[in-house]
Amino acid sequence: MNTSTILLVLLSVVIASGLSYFQYFYKAKSKSSRTNLLAFLRFTTVFGILLLLINPIITRSTFETIKTPLPIVVDNSASITDLKAVANAKEVYEKLISNSDLKQKFEVQSFGFDSEFQSIDEFNFKGKETKIDLVATNLKNLFKNRTFPTVLITDGNQTSGSDYVFSFDSNNKVYPLVVGDTTTYLDLKINTINVNKYAFHKNKFPVEVFLQYAGTKSVNAKFTISQGNETYTSQNITFSPNKKSEIINVLLPADKTGVHVLNAKITSPENEKNTYNNVKKFAVEVIDQKSEIALISAINHPDLGAIKRAIETNAQRKVTILKPGQINSLVNYNVLVLYQPNAEFKSIFEANKNFKINTFIITGNKTDFNFLNQYQSDFEFKMSSQKEDYLANFNTNFNLFALDNIGFENFPPLENQFGTITAKPNVSVLLSSSIRNVATNAPLLAYSETTGKRNAYLFGENIWKWRAENYVSKKSFEEFDVFLDKTIQFLASNDSRKSLIVNHERFYNSGDAIEITAQYFNKNYELDEKARLSIAVTNTKTKQVKKYDLLKTSSNFKVNLDGLQPGGYSFQVKELNSNSNYSSTFEIIDFDIEKQFVNPDLPKLKQLATQTKGMVYVPNQVDELIKNLLENPNYKAVEKAIVQKTPLIDWYWLLILISITLACEWFIRKYSGLL
Repeated sequence: MNTSTILLVLLSVVIASGLSYFQYFYKAKSKSSRTNLLAFLRFTTVFGILLLLINPIITRSTFETIKTPLPIVVDNSASITDLKAVANAKEVYEKLISNSDLKQKFEVQSFGFDSEFQSIDEFNFKGKETKIDLVATNLKNLFKNRTFPTVLITDGNQTSGSDYVFSFDSNNKVYPLVVGDTTTYLDLKINTINVNKYAFHKNKFPVEVFLQYAGTKSVNAKFTISQGNETYTSQNITFSPNKKSEIINVLLPADKTGVHVLNAKITSPENEKNTYNNVKKFAVEVIDQKSEIALISAINHPDLGAIKRAIETNAQRKVTILKPGQINSLVNYNVLVLYQPNAEFKSIFEANKNFKINTFIITGNKTDFNFLNQYQSDFEFKMSSQKEDYLANFNTNFNLFALDNIGFENFPPLENQFGTITAKPNVSVLLSSSIRNVATNAPLLAYSETTGKRNAYLFGENIWKWRAENYVSKKSFEEFDVFLDKTIQFLASNDSRKSLIVNHERFYNSGDAIEITAQYFNKNYELDEKARLSIAVTNTKTKQVKKYDLLKTSSNFKVNLDGLQPGGYSFQVKELNSNSNYSSTFEIIDFDIEKQFVNPDLPKLKQLATQTKGMVYVPNQVDELIKNLLENPNYKAVEKAIVQKTPLIDWYWLLILISITLACEWFIRKYSGLL
């Protein structure tokens, strides 16, 4: 308390004493013990009330010792088991975690990681993935703005995630403790296989294979790709200490439709410690038809290249850019993309009256809207010659097909002629337009479906800016390309809309997340959130059947089938109220990424230690690591003073005391006849 508060408290004592004396002792004819008690009660009451009015702040100081955190992080992935390093990992962990000197100097904390980072002290070494970069991210969040060392017990083999060497804070030392045999063994490995998911019937599809070698002598090896008893390619390869990798590029025939699981294998006469990584399976789905899209434009524009590249990211699509006068026949095309049509497109519209090919019409500043009014019946245009910029607004009630909002509201505006666009009843609007954040309620991207004929309309040019913006924000064109591909997919099929739509892959790698999503539409083609969907999954070899319910999410129904063994599966999704069903198949390919390693990644861990100014240790050097941590002068405990300031008005006991003294004084005076 400061000086003025102390003086006020003393003044309160004087005032309370004066009032008590004046009432009970001044001019009193007689004094008794009861009078003394009443005077004391009055003094206590008045003094308590004055204290509450003054409200002095009472300060209390306590001291807390803060130790430097010492996270001991253990690799809990299956690669530790495969490298036969479980015993070493547990032994060094126990030695570190139980050291009393470390506990006295540091706040020792235990963590484990595989595909996730968590605080644990028991490890099973069964994780299916290794993400060492998660350690760096989580430790930064846990110990912000603090300097601390990290002991990382691992083999250094990361299977997914970003480069962990540069993920750790360079100001905090990392001490990798390498488990596993660091002796270099001879090892041939299929590192990566790059192949498209889809190929077209009677064509050839490319396969790129990266082979890797670890060893100290020259080795002759044989690489093959086969399916069953049929070998598609076979090559002899030589590795040496100076040639430790090889890239194989081959073209394989797509002779039969369906999903094909192929086997890539590398062998040699040498004995290898680990042969699991000599074999890798991959799958290709051969499709018997390719969608041919004609992109027709009378002008040159950046949109044409962006549209072509986006559509052709799906290997099932082929886009040909043409002038209106270059088309002799429409019979070879599945979809027509008409870019800013004008009178030059008359012959195409006339010919399409007979072919009834689905069209995607994109308008802009060069579009002849009077011409469009004559050759389409989905919209009525009343446009001026003035240009305007239109922003997009996503319609969450759109249900022609499943499509997520990829951030349309944040995309640059599209440019189109200013005017009124009136939609007919058969039109579904995905994106509406706004001008400078003022909604126009006019369509920007819309779809129509009438008597088996489907059309899509985009009212604005410069869609290339959307694709560029998507790349800037997401570092990938994928979301935009998928959005445009779904429009093409809608147009490429003339089938009437199904009430049950199921999305799934035709093959998965063992250990991947196996998710199947579905949407169910009622007779009004509205998304039915009350639908009851179930799935029955049958192993085609064992005939074992497993049944699951699909759970409702914000936009669809979803089931997770993780845990299924490698092999072929057929499945049926059924809506229980209407008995609508969908049947298909998928394949789970046997692949365990954690079994790909024969040695710890010592060079990478040394790089990490150098980057953070730490040091690499092996299990028999754990005592040196402990000594280093204990002798390091940078990690000292800090004594922190904690000052607590409590206002007296928060002391409810003082209020209770005042109430009691007032009540006692009143009862005593009442009993004595003084009231």
